[in-house]
Amino acid sequence: MKKYLTRSPNQTKKLGKRLAKSPTFLKRWGMRRKGALVIGLKGNLGGGKTTFLQGFARGLGIREKILSPTFVIVKRFKIKDLRFKNFYHIDCYRINNLKEILDLGLKKIISDPKNIIVIEWADRIKKLIPETGTWVEFELVNKNIRKIMIK
Repeated sequence: MKKYLTRSPNQTKKLGKRLAKSPTFLKRWGMRRKGALVIGLKGNLGGGKTTFLQGFARGLGIREKILSPTFVIVKRFKIKDLRFKNFYHIDCYRINNLKEILDLGLKKIISDPKNIIVIEWADRIKKLIPETGTWVEFELVNKNIRKIMIK
């Protein structure tokens, strides 16, 4: 497990961007998988999940504005990477049961090794997260400081 402290939204974004650009991060977390690279984000409202994800998307080369897809639930972005084609941003905040997310094609998305998937509120669908998935937990230390733990 790796632990980080960020002291501003900008630092949280920079951490996400740095991890997405890190060949060792993607390689290390991607080596054990058969399907998509799945990253589950877990933490309270205001914990920094979306901010981290915005930086992560930038690190993958995505220039579009990343907003939490709470009402859309699943958003796909094309990426230009030799190993990956698509970046999926999924928000399970409004998911009440597993069937709802399965009806949106999550199994097919997870089975494709050309996908990177980051799921906010992933603990709501933890039965569907592959064992090879990476968990990133966010904890508010105070108004400005976040503890971010990657497992």
